[in-house]
Amino acid sequence: MTPTTLVQSVDWLAIAPPTLTAVVALVVLVADLFVPARHKQLLGWTAIGGLAASMALLIPLRAGDRSTFCLTTEPAATAACSYTVDRFTLVIQFLVLGGALLTALLSLADTREKLPAGEYWFLLLSSAAGAALLPASRDLATLVVALEVASLPAFALVGLRRGDRRSSEAALKFFLSSVTATAVTLLGVSFVYGATGTLHLTEVAQRLDDVPAQLQTVAQAGVALTLVGFAFKTAAVPFHFWVPDTYVGAPLPVAGYLSVVGKAVGFTGLILVTVVAFPSYADVWGPALAVLAALTMTIGNVGALRQVSTRAWSAIRLLAWSSVAQAGYLLVPIAAAAYSSDDQIGATVAYALMYAVVNLGAFAVAALVARTHPENRIADYRGLYAASPLLALTMGFFLLNLAGLPPGIIGLFAKVTVFSAAVDAGLGWLAVVMGVNVVIGLYYYLRWTALLFRAPVGERAHARVPAAITLAIALAAVVGVVLSGYPQFALRFAATTLF
Repeated sequence: MTPTTLVQSVDWLAIAPPTLTAVVALVVLVADLFVPARHKQLLGWTAIGGLAASMALLIPLRAGDRSTFCLTTEPAATAACSYTVDRFTLVIQFLVLGGALLTALLSLADTREKLPAGEYWFLLLSSAAGAALLPASRDLATLVVALEVASLPAFALVGLRRGDRRSSEAALKFFLSSVTATAVTLLGVSFVYGATGTLHLTEVAQRLDDVPAQLQTVAQAGVALTLVGFAFKTAAVPFHFWVPDTYVGAPLPVAGYLSVVGKAVGFTGLILVTVVAFPSYADVWGPALAVLAALTMTIGNVGALRQVSTRAWSAIRLLAWSSVAQAGYLLVPIAAAAYSSDDQIGATVAYALMYAVVNLGAFAVAALVARTHPENRIADYRGLYAASPLLALTMGFFLLNLAGLPPGIIGLFAKVTVFSAAVDAGLGWLAVVMGVNVVIGLYYYLRWTALLFRAPVGERAHARVPAAITLAIALAAVVGVVLSGYPQFALRFAATTLF
């Protein structure tokens, strides 16, 4: 037998998007030493330019047929590669880099007024580089490294408001929960490697079908622990406890980043390990994820309802609980993939695209409101239409998309797509649970929307509106309107094979 050799065949174009993001992060960090304080905004625009350039590098990769860092044998190459650019990779990288770009726009004002610019931009770009690497990872080692590169800078971003007790507490909770998740994931990966002798996802899938009897328990434990570790990262119940306090304590742009890019990282990893690496254990992870989906959407919505009944109804805490509920909807197609031969993962991708746009848009409006109302209570949004009709209409549009109501057509269609995935997979009970939760969600989304158009109490304070925040809101609104007018752009992923 010809021995297997490891050949570092590097396709530089394939790895260009995360690589460029990482290089720009280093450039910004070094430049911070030399740029005078009055010109620190240049660092922010450099970061934004780098993210835009990284997104542009996805265009020459649009065919989705490249791989690099592959194991080869002589004379023929095998299919086991550590980095693969397929349609799934491109869509998630577009979502991640686009989310980081909107976050950067929201952050320009904060880095000028409250946060240390050099450290902030370095950490944000480093996290985005790891998040862009993760969907292309096709071995467990690269997957874990990408996950940690995306997560570790996020801890520091959450606690970057120096002297703020809530920010420090949020960072500590986020750090402890993520470290626990990482430890569990690494233990699971080590068990899987011990049972199969490989880390490449496609080879793991093949060898799990033929594990020796004495290693069956090790393999099963490894699969279970790996799934538990990624469930932490997705903020699925019962691993969601860090979300509300972390979102409230973090700088507002960072909370928006975690709600979209952080969630995308967790779900991408979960999809890769379940559908690509562990398909032979679908009878185990399928029911487990279905139960997790039901619990997550239910507890998330109940938590949001509790916020409605409190005197200080916090907009950010409500968005945090809403984020937990939305994670439940995102889990549904992954669970359905275990029961159906059809590719159900596209429904999660389509829903994630919708959620990323409108949720970041809602956080962008919240960042604008916070400039005059730092507590950011729901009551602070009362009468927004009277003071700024266009802003109120935009916020209402984002909330209706999250609720799944017209004119938020993309939100409605995305929920129908997820619902159909459950029905087609024979998970009728999960579809019923989802239907009930959608109705529950209508209550707090519509109550918030109605408040925007009620008569104001007293005069609303006015503050200068930063151009970057306005641009972020406009971009999110335009993309949301385009997707609502042409939902096929996102929903076509639900009808085609991504791998």
